[in-house]
This record gives sequence, structure tokens and C-alpha cells, in this order.
Amino acid sequence: MVTVRFLNPDGSLATQVEAGPGSRLLEVGQAAGMPLEGTCEGQMACSTCHVIVDAADFAKLPPASDNEEDLLDLAAHVTRTSRLSCQITLEGFDSLTVRLPGAARNMQGR
Repeated sequence: MVTVRFLNPDGSLATQVEAGPGSRLLEVGQAAGMPLEGTCEGQMACSTCHVIVDAADFAKLPPASDNEEDLLDLAAHVTRTSRLSCQITLEGFDSLTVRLPGAARNMQGR
């Protein structure tokens, strides 16, 4: 199992969950009630599942693709360790901490 800690924008713990290896962070977060919209349903066509990966955990992840980097340019409150949760597969490590950004941009225009 992989321990995933979701932090609020202020850094306080929102929730901690256990997820099976190979799970996608987007679905894990949604199942835990985190506000990860995932408008494109994980097809990497929006940036509504943006998270900020803890600096200590960032190196555990494979590099973002050029497409992911382009979509992160559309996200609010992007940092050096920002990623799209739909692109993070929970495997090869036993824990991951991510912080929710302070705001999100509504890609549906509502």
C-alpha cells in the first residue's frame, strides 16, 4: 500500500489515505473527497487536477511530459513541484504528500 497525504492550501493535513500500488492519484483523491475536479476525466486535456507535490517527494516521480508542462501553464498557483494528479501513478514508493493549490481555474467556464 502507498500512504498518500493530502494537505490543504495552508499546509495543514486534509486527509491521509492508503492506496493500492498502481492507483492514479486523481482517483485516489476524488475517492477521499478532495476537490480534484478532473474535468477531462484524466485524459490530460485540462489542469483541474493540479496538485503541488512535496519537495521531498518530487524526485520520486518520473518527469512531466511536455504536454503536462503545457497544461500546468494554465493552472493557478503553479510551483516548481506542480503536477497533474491524473499523471501520477502510485508505484515505486511507499508514501507521497501533495498540497492542494490555493485556487483552481474553472476549465468549463462556469
